[in-house]
Amino acid sequence: MPGLVDTHSHVGGGRGGDSSAPVQPDVRILDSINVRDAGLRKCVAGGLTTLNIMPGSGLLVGGQTVYVKLRRGNTIDDILYRDADGRPLGGLKMANGTNPQRDAPFPGTRGKAAAIVRQKFTAAREYRRKMAEPDESKRPPRDLEMESLGECLEGRRVVHHHTHRADDILTVLRLREEFGFRVVLHHVSEAWKVTGELARAGVPCSVIIVDSPGGKIEAMDMSLATCGLLEEAGVPCAIHTDDPITDSRLFLRSAALAVRAGMSREKALEAVTLAGARMLDLQSRVGSLEPGKDADIVLLSGDPFSVRTKVLGTWVEGVRVFDLDSAEDRLLAVGGYGAGRDQHAEWCCAGGDYR
Repeated sequence: MPGLVDTHSHVGGGRGGDSSAPVQPDVRILDSINVRDAGLRKCVAGGLTTLNIMPGSGLLVGGQTVYVKLRRGNTIDDILYRDADGRPLGGLKMANGTNPQRDAPFPGTRGKAAAIVRQKFTAAREYRRKMAEPDESKRPPRDLEMESLGECLEGRRVVHHHTHRADDILTVLRLREEFGFRVVLHHVSEAWKVTGELARAGVPCSVIIVDSPGGKIEAMDMSLATCGLLEEAGVPCAIHTDDPITDSRLFLRSAALAVRAGMSREKALEAVTLAGARMLDLQSRVGSLEPGKDADIVLLSGDPFSVRTKVLGTWVEGVRVFDLDSAEDRLLAVGGYGAGRDQHAEWCCAGGDYR
């Protein structure tokens, strides 16, 4: 089958923005990723070949994400997706709900969170207007924050937005309507409550599937039926790991749980391949097995949705990057946390670390 596409991951030990301000669109997660982190090798053991690696969700804007292809590489440059001009491809991580709420200068309420974001995008809109001034001497100094937000306003950079509650989801839709940025909604624990609104907005959703109780209060109404209900409403739906929240090696299991709760097998397979590729604007290269696309391939021992099925091999651009018969690769496929080498997780909301 095609190599799996994960639209939301935190592997590589990277950290984005810090606690100095709630909006940091100038920060790039690619400047902080360790390509030798064992988490990347565990991804290919699960059949993943393309990732959207994100900063954490402790900020309203946590920084720029990066799209990577899991070739064997010695540096981050070896695994980047790039545009025609050679620039790294990625989106912009944003968040609302409880994660970014704390003492000033951070918002203490949902209303203030939306106000801060609205103010920043308004400033970015004005910055773009001034930068279009023909007389260079009248243009403002280069501002990396405004530049990044401006790329979202221009549609060149997709907003990847962490959101859980139904009211938070609708807040993002209002901001998207006001400023016109492209957005993918991530997690969407309560999307099942507002499928009609999501369908009318035509906004895609990337869903996390967690099958055990606990976690944050705003996710208490999470439902395994969400993907099936989004499919029924005609909302584009992908599935993600949020690794280390769920293990990349068990990615297909998440899709299997969605099928068990009502999603069709066809759409569940699409949710871990082509649907995610579309959300990253990479559908011309990955997500399906077609002539002219990258040869990113996963070989399975059986039904993709069976717990007995194993990933036998993973290929990226026609080069084998995982082989279950290899002792080293098998350790990464079946070993526990730290197998091979220690894996460093980004905990965006634990122990006072909001990065």
